[in-house]
Amino acid sequence: MDRLDQPHRLLLVHAHPDDESIGTALTMARYADAGAQVVLLTATRGELGEVIPPALAHLTPDELGEHRTGELAAAMEALGVEDHRFLTRPDGSGYRDSGMVWLEPGRAAAGEDVDPRALTAADPEEVAERIAEVVREVRPQVVVTYEPGGGYGHPDHVRVAEATARALVLAAGGGRDGRDGGVVPWQVAKVYEVVQPAGELRAALRRLAATGAPGAADPGGPLPSVAVPDEEVTTVVDGTEQVPAKIAALRAHATQVELDLDAEVPAMRLSNGVPQPLGTREHFRLVHGVAAGPLDADGRETDLFAGVATS
Repeated sequence: MDRLDQPHRLLLVHAHPDDESIGTALTMARYADAGAQVVLLTATRGELGEVIPPALAHLTPDELGEHRTGELAAAMEALGVEDHRFLTRPDGSGYRDSGMVWLEPGRAAAGEDVDPRALTAADPEEVAERIAEVVREVRPQVVVTYEPGGGYGHPDHVRVAEATARALVLAAGGGRDGRDGGVVPWQVAKVYEVVQPAGELRAALRRLAATGAPGAADPGGPLPSVAVPDEEVTTVVDGTEQVPAKIAALRAHATQVELDLDAEVPAMRLSNGVPQPLGTREHFRLVHGVAAGPLDADGRETDLFAGVATS
């Protein structure tokens, strides 16, 4: 990919440390490599994540949050992303991980006890306005976040998807012209949701199951919300050259991710132990803006910034 003309600005909004590397690492590294300004906004420090390594199981939620903050910094270094920030409340404190429970492999939901400091316990409009402030500051042409189901149902992912959608409305119309100290609005040109084409995902799950990988999901079973009909996928980013950076970023998130790189089908595992195939492409659904070329053989965009005027 040729180096992009400046200034291209990409903002990704995620819920916890590791989400960015699992779902969008190839994209982040590709655009960072190309010279775009890549900004990651993370809503919480993941204090209630399920820790995989037994040696770290003793960490308290606050200690885990600090540890995961360090993991995220290492992952950003691996991806070449220099601008990372955590979402904060109006008083400067952070939002806390809301926690979750597994309903079944690949599908999560809210737990019974939610800390009053948690992201999902906060006023949704407040959360949206805090994201809108970042949008107005960064002035991205392109924003990436979750689809409405939050990928797999985690309540923080769902809240981030909802709040980001609302934030873009606030950022576009919620201010004066700035000459009297008011807020300068910013209209994002293109908004993408992270998705996976269901057909391709089932094919990858069949390959995993055929290898006898422990814990492999039923290829014919229910899929998480991130899986959408193939025809709804509008955009594919090829990150073949960025695979080493993604692997390094995933390794940095050792509390949350295990890698099976020597397996017949390379995969990663989260705390539920279900292997997920590692590919060389990331998929998106354009929900605001106009798709533009160049297109691949399936008629999908291959560049998030296609058709976007720089300013």
